[in-house]
Amino acid sequence: MLGAAWRDYGWLMILVTGAGGAVGTALLQELKAGRHRARGGYRSAARAAESGAGDDAVVFDLDRPESLAPALEGVEAVFLLGAMGPAQTRQELAAVAAATEAGVGHVVKLSVWRADERLTPIAELHRPVEEALESSGLAWTFLRPNYYMQNFTRQMAAGIASAGVIAQPASRSPTSFVDARDVARVAAAVLTDRGHDGEVHELTGPEALSFEQVAQTFSVILGRPVRFAELADEDARARMLDRGMSDFHADALIEVSRTYRDGGAEILTSSVLELTGRPPTSLSQFIGEHREAFTAAS
Repeated sequence: MLGAAWRDYGWLMILVTGAGGAVGTALLQELKAGRHRARGGYRSAARAAESGAGDDAVVFDLDRPESLAPALEGVEAVFLLGAMGPAQTRQELAAVAAATEAGVGHVVKLSVWRADERLTPIAELHRPVEEALESSGLAWTFLRPNYYMQNFTRQMAAGIASAGVIAQPASRSPTSFVDARDVARVAAAVLTDRGHDGEVHELTGPEALSFEQVAQTFSVILGRPVRFAELADEDARARMLDRGMSDFHADALIEVSRTYRDGGAEILTSSVLELTGRPPTSLSQFIGEHREAFTAAS
């Protein structure tokens, strides 16, 4: 019954790492709305100040594990998410070690789709951290979301707004896109209830769509034609680099596309509904709620 007590009285202090990202920002909002005590972790004082979190914002550097000790003081649960990059595994392993040293009760690790199979470079970043948690003695929960809908607003909005084009690497199979806000709702649920220790949750939206079907959905919701432009891998990579993406990120995303090109990302799960009590966001709903991003001048 301890989890219920935490939910009712807010005894639990939760540290949210990666608090400046899409999932972390939404998670902090969820926890605050539920009157849970939450501390947002940021990589710089400037990001912490921009967050508006005030005294609930802490700054630490995962390359300096000793800087985690003050952030972990009094913390009972941690939402673990490092910045994607070559150093991510090392940094998250340092966070696991610091959490163990601090006596944290529960770590919720935001991982990636099919991480246990290590099919992609991104999965290779996450799985060693999962393995470390499995052997750490800490209570843990893994969340493995599929492709975020927010990638449409972050990476593809300009092309949709200016030219009505979704230009992506060749893809022949559907994907069960998921809203990062639904991932945050799941994270809030498992962070505030001890009933999810040792569980792995694969998170998807309510439908699996090919990029052709995605373009059709955009056309219907925006009321104008949007088409899918299939790119060769080398052309897609060049575009990513032109947008300022690093070689590491571009190569990783191309490899993800290759891995799931013929299937493997179309699976649907009921985890969002089961863990939050509300159905996952559909792509149609997401587009409607972010219409301005896809219609503003680019």
